[in-house]
Amino acid sequence: MNFDFSKEQQSFKEDVRAFLTRRVPPERQEVFGVEYDGQYQFGREVASELAQRRWLAVGWPEEHGGGGKGPIEQAIFNEQMGYGMVPRTGITGLGFVGPALMVFGSLEQQAQYLPPIAASEVEYCQGFSEPNVGSDLASLELRADRDGDEYVLNGSKMFTSYVYNADYMYLLARTDPQAPKHRGISMFIADMKTPGISLRALPYISGAMAAQTFFDNVRLPATALIGEENRGWYHAMTTLDFERSGLERYGRTRRAFDDFVEFCKTTGLNGRVISDSPTVKHKLAEIKAAFDVWSLLCWNVAWLQSSGAVPNAEASVAFLHGTEQRLKFAQSAMEILGPHGTLRGDSQWAPLRGTIEGIHRESMHLHGAGTSEIHRNIIAQRGLGLPR
Repeated sequence: MNFDFSKEQQSFKEDVRAFLTRRVPPERQEVFGVEYDGQYQFGREVASELAQRRWLAVGWPEEHGGGGKGPIEQAIFNEQMGYGMVPRTGITGLGFVGPALMVFGSLEQQAQYLPPIAASEVEYCQGFSEPNVGSDLASLELRADRDGDEYVLNGSKMFTSYVYNADYMYLLARTDPQAPKHRGISMFIADMKTPGISLRALPYISGAMAAQTFFDNVRLPATALIGEENRGWYHAMTTLDFERSGLERYGRTRRAFDDFVEFCKTTGLNGRVISDSPTVKHKLAEIKAAFDVWSLLCWNVAWLQSSGAVPNAEASVAFLHGTEQRLKFAQSAMEILGPHGTLRGDSQWAPLRGTIEGIHRESMHLHGAGTSEIHRNIIAQRGLGLPR
């Protein structure tokens, strides 16, 4: 693994950071655990400007609306977006749907769907989990029955994040109930305005608003099928690894840590500067060491992608380590601040605009992109060659 950026990559990193510093001042930056519509709309404005510079999808081919670079440049951009605390938009389209279409979509589908994603003109949500299906995703029950030139969908999806701003859903549905469970699943893109789709709100502890999504005789054209019928499980598992490098999430969490360290160095508590305490020093040193490892694990995934490999166990290692270290940081920060750490951003006494309280809530969401147990299974089976 080469740890150095090229001159062009370093220049790109500096350009992105300078733009975000200017365009997203501290008062407009996202705060952990706080979401509201004005914040989202601001994020869309910034994303649109980034798309005009061909930065938003800088790693995509130019014919799809991207910047024509590669995974390293995309990773640089993602990390800077996280560290800049830019309000999140377009994550599903850029991280899941785009890679899936580039690998499995037809030329017509690529021309229809990819440029609007790269231009930040559309928002996607993901329809994987269901009321009775979580980690065992291959047991999903949403039916998609072929009827001439259409598929008819019935069932529901659970924990649909970003759905209230979504134009499309990227989903998995069962197209062959007689086949073994992994082999009877297909991948679709559904227009959220399609008759028969309805929502029931599900608020998250992190502050986000998701939904249970219902499908009642929803008719999708056959052209909504992505890839081969009954091969959707394998298509989805291939593209999931693009999300699990997690550099945007690392950058966002690292920003919270760096701000917290500065706060401890400049703020008094109980008559002395917080960082004067040996216990605090040791906690912060331990967190920094773990975060530096997290960074290297994420960059290893990006490097593997740049070399043409599809990281699998490596991606799960990075995701699992990051998930657990984010929680440890949040818990340690709460211990250091004591009761002040529980204050939300609407309190004038809240440290760092309520960042610590917010990241503590977010860090308890341990199952995004798979539970810790699922990632350990992937590492054991695919990384170590151990039996199922």
